[in-house]
Amino acid sequence: MSLEVSPLVAEGRKIVTSYGDGLFRFGEETVTGSVLLFPKNVYSWPYASIDQLDVDAFKRVIDASDEIDILLLGMGSGMKPLPTEWRIALRKYGIVIEPMDTGAACRTYNVLVSEARRVAAALIAV
Repeated sequence: MSLEVSPLVAEGRKIVTSYGDGLFRFGEETVTGSVLLFPKNVYSWPYASIDQLDVDAFKRVIDASDEIDILLLGMGSGMKPLPTEWRIALRKYGIVIEPMDTGAACRTYNVLVSEARRVAAALIAV
């Protein structure tokens, strides 16, 4: 089942317009599988479960640390405690990681992008 998140369109920004059935939509653009989402770019992310992640999974986010203050981690349909090492590794670069389910991460990302906040999202597909 695909869920529409927001009809909101922010000029020049990637906004999640729907998600579900293993894919994400950003206006006319569709990406199958998990994604790393930045205000101006979206990248496929080769992880289907939070259990597959380690600090290296966030390398692209760390590489963009001069543009990111907050990383929303969409953990799929459930929640799990984050390893402390992930928080420490990202904090070294001034990035705060906020875990939540993928739906909440999509909605929160859209709000923060519309407020011109320095945000990215790592989203496990549901």
